[in-house]
Amino acid sequence: MVSQALIKDFEALLGKENVLTSVADLQSYSYDSAVLTPVTPAMVIRPGTTEHLGQCVKKLYDEGIPMTVRGAGTNLSGGTIPDSTDTVVILTNGLNRILEINVNDLYAVVEPGVVTADFAAAVARKNLFYPPDPGSQAVSTIGGNISENAGGLRGLKYGVTKDYLMGIEFFDATGELVKSGSRTVKCVTGYNLPGMMVQAEGTLGVISQAILKLVPPPRASRALVAVFDELQNAAEAVAGIIAAHVVPCTLEFLDNNTIVRVDDFTKAGLPREAAAMLLIEVDGHPAQVEDDAAAVERVLRANKASEVLVPRDAAEKFKLWEARRMALPVLARCRPTTVLEDATVPRSQIPAMMKAINEIARKYRLEMGTFGHAGDGNLHPTFLCDRRDHDEFQRVEEAIDELFDTAIKLQGTLSGEHGIGTAKAKWMEKETSRGTILFSQRLRRALDPKGLLNATKLVGI
Repeated sequence: MVSQALIKDFEALLGKENVLTSVADLQSYSYDSAVLTPVTPAMVIRPGTTEHLGQCVKKLYDEGIPMTVRGAGTNLSGGTIPDSTDTVVILTNGLNRILEINVNDLYAVVEPGVVTADFAAAVARKNLFYPPDPGSQAVSTIGGNISENAGGLRGLKYGVTKDYLMGIEFFDATGELVKSGSRTVKCVTGYNLPGMMVQAEGTLGVISQAILKLVPPPRASRALVAVFDELQNAAEAVAGIIAAHVVPCTLEFLDNNTIVRVDDFTKAGLPREAAAMLLIEVDGHPAQVEDDAAAVERVLRANKASEVLVPRDAAEKFKLWEARRMALPVLARCRPTTVLEDATVPRSQIPAMMKAINEIARKYRLEMGTFGHAGDGNLHPTFLCDRRDHDEFQRVEEAIDELFDTAIKLQGTLSGEHGIGTAKAKWMEKETSRGTILFSQRLRRALDPKGLLNATKLVGI
């Protein structure tokens, strides 16, 4: 229980403006982007320095008060919903400094509250490139990206957040500062703690600083837009591009419902009659770009693309790619409840998964829009429904069960980039094993013996 004395202690440490206790403020931090029941925390605190962050964690641990760490709250699996009404939410968006961008050794050092798009733009001004680009990048923060192992449109070629984390500093449950990794390309000093903190969803520590790898930007790129009259042909084309040993920078998929809904909102001039469309970009050395673009076009036409278009200029390409990024917010406007999933399968199984998704939608009589990072097997079937309609939402839940069963049967995974949180915890053992769950719980208890760090998330403690 948070006492008045503790509130005053935090006000003295952080300033009253950084200690939130009003009902309206607390309700603002009771939910995230998952379709789950909100939980109002006892208090919200916002440290502005790493020193204050460590002091906050230590004080809460000493007092035995549960903690949930929150960046921007864009996560989609319940990871930043407080565990109980006794929980204190620690905001990290006050730790928002880019401490270093090293152009000689190709790394950057940042605090966890740095907004992803702001960081990418700062890096680009130095003529360098930070590839991870989650759909929420305009809002999401680096600390949250690490905690969820965020991906994005460029994940197919460039990888995801874990592939760019070179080093990390974090506070353990007791408030002790832990440092691991390095500014060097090679580092095998001790356990791989940066790897442990990736996709830990705030259950193993509180991130205070990260060292991130940067790369040179590609010298050239070419964008293609493919239109299909049959959805399954688009799915086959995705598998065909990868089978042709071409790895595009971006290979995105939108079905007809998504195309029409997005075009209604953005007026981007999307092909509204298409059953599906693919947005493709290849990049690299100019000669390689030419070869790859030609190979991709051959695969598209072999799989019965009705049109293959090349954006006229950078502005038109940006308009199309921005329309893809708008898919979720646009679909979220259509019905009172939007349930976005991210079951992911091996790329060769995209046609089978796409067929199953549409069969599931028909079987359970549900409206769905499907889009996603088809090139890396990461689809986002999105159920448009109303949670207040008990019958409809029960059908949604049954459909999700079948969706995950299908992904696992196709040797896929429950989550490609949205995490487990509480939303998907009940399916964890089905994908992994009972031993995996027990091992993870023992690890958590050893590092957090009081069970205070996001205790109900992932596998529980």
